[in-house]
Amino acid sequence: MPSLRLLAAHQRPAARVFSRQLSHTPCLRNVDAPAVVAVPAPPKRPIGGFRGGIVGFLFGFSLASSFAAYQLLDEYKQASAALQSSVEELRVSTESVSEHVRRIEAVEKDLKALAGSSATKEDVSRIRAEMKKLYDGLHVEFLDLRSHVWGIQQDVHALSKKDSTSVRI
Repeated sequence: MPSLRLLAAHQRPAARVFSRQLSHTPCLRNVDAPAVVAVPAPPKRPIGGFRGGIVGFLFGFSLASSFAAYQLLDEYKQASAALQSSVEELRVSTESVSEHVRRIEAVEKDLKALAGSSATKEDVSRIRAEMKKLYDGLHVEFLDLRSHVWGIQQDVHALSKKDSTSVRI
């Protein structure tokens, strides 16, 4: 029976030859396979799961903190630019308000000057009363003058109707 096993062992490589006809690798023909001696593998030391975890954590933490620092710096630049533009707008609006205040002060100064030189309601009513008196007085004088002229006209008309007129010099 041992010879059958040897025969079967020799037939296996031959079976391989038949199954690998299209292969480009060299084929084994009736070659005794070298005996493979199993060498015990050295016992695997743990690679350091704990050490690898710490290194990975530190690497991830440093990467995340550098990204956060970059984002914080970018956000700081944006906030600084926004603050600078806000300060510039505030300066422009302050100058505008100051200009408006100067114009208001000038108008108030002109208003005080006009208030000192303008007439009050009492002054206007007093002057109106004086003007009425003057107008009434002039109207009375005009009527007197008209009646006087009418009297002269009557006298002239009466003299012109008389038959004999004599002029005495």
